[in-house]
Amino acid sequence: MPLNPEDPVALGDFELLGRIGQGGMGQVYLGESLGGEPAAVKVIKPSVVDSESRKRFAQEVEALKTIYGARIAAFLQADAEAEQPWLATEYVDGPDLARHVKTHGPLPSVLAAALGAVLAEALSGVHDQGLLHRDLKPANVLLGPNGPMIIDFGLAAFTESSVALTMPHQVVGTPICMAPEQAAGVKPLTAAVDVYALGALLLFAVTGHYPHEAATPYMVFHLVTDPATAPDLSGVPAGLEPLLTVMLAHDAGDRPSLTEVVQRCRAVIEAQGMKIAQARRKLTSHAMGPADAPPTLVWPAPASDTPATEIVPADLESPAEPTAARPEQPGPMTRTLRHSVQARRTADRLRAVYAATAPF
Repeated sequence: MPLNPEDPVALGDFELLGRIGQGGMGQVYLGESLGGEPAAVKVIKPSVVDSESRKRFAQEVEALKTIYGARIAAFLQADAEAEQPWLATEYVDGPDLARHVKTHGPLPSVLAAALGAVLAEALSGVHDQGLLHRDLKPANVLLGPNGPMIIDFGLAAFTESSVALTMPHQVVGTPICMAPEQAAGVKPLTAAVDVYALGALLLFAVTGHYPHEAATPYMVFHLVTDPATAPDLSGVPAGLEPLLTVMLAHDAGDRPSLTEVVQRCRAVIEAQGMKIAQARRKLTSHAMGPADAPPTLVWPAPASDTPATEIVPADLESPAEPTAARPEQPGPMTRTLRHSVQARRTADRLRAVYAATAPF
């Protein structure tokens, strides 16, 4: 969507071209570097900028500086001390998994197994670097032209860190994909929380539903932490059911390692007469859709997706703070803007998508 009058037109070395997503904490823009490199530029909303959010944002920046890998959206630049903290990461031109499943339906089992192998391998690399994602969900996996990419390490935790940015009984994350021990506030967390979240993500990919669903985050929180309530595995293909059952085990010690997840996903693919590389290529082509399909530009999540929710037992229904007024920013005519061929092409695609979905 086009920029609003109050939106900044540039941050750091990035010119902002349009809005491409938003969440509970901030707005995401399509940006372009001095050299014409597209980027996703995330800006924290003025209404939530305080000392706590700055600490979390600074932690996200440090995590992104540390993480590397083929399936991780790369860090480009950031300013955590700015009046409105912002960071720029690699731009992935493709829908997120949540939007794709809602639009096109669940993935075939062989493609879901390929997705599981790719993401498990990527998460294993993240864990090897001493980090946990802690908020893996369909909206945080983008299906780009070069394969799936993991984004949004805003809740990432250094596994050996003794510094906690949450209060003792405060739980941060997305309940529908949250491991029971994470929902219960157990610390320190282990790699098993990302295994559970990946299982919840794969369950959604093949069925369109999550392990536990309810009308409110608090009700989901209760179901997740109740050992007597089994996850809903209805609709799971037979070949994937044993793997998802153990990935979604209530006890962290009963879940497989990420290496075992990769191996079992490969076994599912090979049982259908296909090699892992073939399944990965089919997954990418399936996700990108027909060549003449209109582009879908979403980062980091569709507006309808469940945002990350802070669940504080003492105050589960606290009202959101009102949005603070912002000083008017200079209009686009007050400076000379850079427009490469790539930027114009992407801006045209954004306008086309907006026109196709606008109610007027």
